[in-house]
Amino acid sequence: MELTHTRLLVENYKECFLFYKDVLGFEVTWGDENSNYADFKFNGATLGIFERKQMVQAIGGEYSPEALKTDRTVLVFKVANVENSYQKLNKKVTFITEPKEQEDWGIKVAHFRDPAGNLIEIYENLDNM
Repeated sequence: MELTHTRLLVENYKECFLFYKDVLGFEVTWGDENSNYADFKFNGATLGIFERKQMVQAIGGEYSPEALKTDRTVLVFKVANVENSYQKLNKKVTFITEPKEQEDWGIKVAHFRDPAGNLIEIYENLDNM
């Protein structure tokens, strides 16, 4: 697995987008102030921001005030093959989602949590399939 970026889950997407772009001066590599998802590059690292409601829905949850108290970040790992990684890890972790193609995102993903409850995403690019 390769840690590709950390994703912040935010309620105020546009405000956060403008903060990272204009205030901190991070380079936008994907998205814009209305896309509800963006990636920024800075000093070789990537930071993603994503509207929390959409992340909750992507992992099969129902968006509610309770959802605000849980996930604030996601560790995102690129793998060579999501299905193979899922089969290998499924004996060691409890997955929240099974491997699923997210065509709008251009990736195939699966999600699980670490022992502290932190959300982890494994993905592969769809163009590799």
